[in-house]
Amino acid sequence: MTAMNQQTQSLLSPIELGSISLKNRVIMAPLTRNRAGEGLAPTDMNVEYYRQRASAGLIITEATLISAQGIGYPNTPGIYSKAQIEGWKKVTKAVHAEGGKIVLQIWHCGRVSHSSMLPGGMKPQAPSAIKPAGEVYTYEGIKPYETPQEMTKDEIKQTIDDFRTAAYNALTAGFDGVEVHSANGYLLDQFLRDGSNQRTDEYGGSIENRARLTLEVVDEVCKIWGSDRVGIRLSPLQPFNDMKDSQPEKTFEYLIKALNKFNLAYLHITEMGAENPGAAGPEFDLGLCREWYQGTYMTNSEYNFDTANVAIQSGDADCISFGKLFIANPDLVERFSTRAPLNTPDSDSFYGGDEHGYIDYPFLTEK
Repeated sequence: MTAMNQQTQSLLSPIELGSISLKNRVIMAPLTRNRAGEGLAPTDMNVEYYRQRASAGLIITEATLISAQGIGYPNTPGIYSKAQIEGWKKVTKAVHAEGGKIVLQIWHCGRVSHSSMLPGGMKPQAPSAIKPAGEVYTYEGIKPYETPQEMTKDEIKQTIDDFRTAAYNALTAGFDGVEVHSANGYLLDQFLRDGSNQRTDEYGGSIENRARLTLEVVDEVCKIWGSDRVGIRLSPLQPFNDMKDSQPEKTFEYLIKALNKFNLAYLHITEMGAENPGAAGPEFDLGLCREWYQGTYMTNSEYNFDTANVAIQSGDADCISFGKLFIANPDLVERFSTRAPLNTPDSDSFYGGDEHGYIDYPFLTEK
């Protein structure tokens, strides 16, 4: 893209993410809200939440479980049962009826879980039996993390199969694509970083081995969807969930360059952690991720309308995802386009609860 062409792009201009055509570059980031219903299926309240935000160029759903073994928090939705698929069908139908586009983010929480939430009281799964620091929210309240069980080769294979099945179920549910969650200290990220992966087989040790699971999952998901409807999220500097890596620049350079061969719809980099240099390993310039990646580049973390436009017009990013702003402003695109004031997010209602702080934020037309 030439400098002149870059300057004509803006947050509100259309873009193609692979074969997904977007009317603007205002992306709704994946946001865990802990409001799934019985059987971890989406409810009518969830349908309304996503419908309200359909003016986004693209909605990336909250992280959604590929299996019962992948749960890490209460009331997070899944995509592995018939009831869950039917619930998501109502969501995609509502978003599409409003002219929106929506992809499903698929995840497995790995060691960030607790046996009280898992089938048969099993221990959380992880690349290595390394207990993360901190505590976890469960249905029985806050509990200390447990030492997870190191996954066997068969369990790794089953997890890859579960990601593929989740991708197929997302297709059945009417989504426009899927985003593979390989960020923020969850299972794929745990395999990637050497602070949580101390295996000695082909899934541990070298950077190539630690990146293997993420690349194998992406490969299988692309077989279901076609690579032009698959995205991936990474968090190179994010220490959340006790994540560390001894050489993150080399780790993520290898992975991102390896992702180029898939010709994905987009790469989604969260910049979270950059504000706390060294917390997750040696600091490096996240701008390198843009240089390493040859396709459409999405980024995220505390952007506003002005800083997002600067990033797009300078070529630092192709589109920007917004989290808290979309929680509080279902009509965020209209507010950006008219430069209207923004609602203030209520952090007390981010996780769990009812309609309050979920589907009751006012639209401009209601003021």
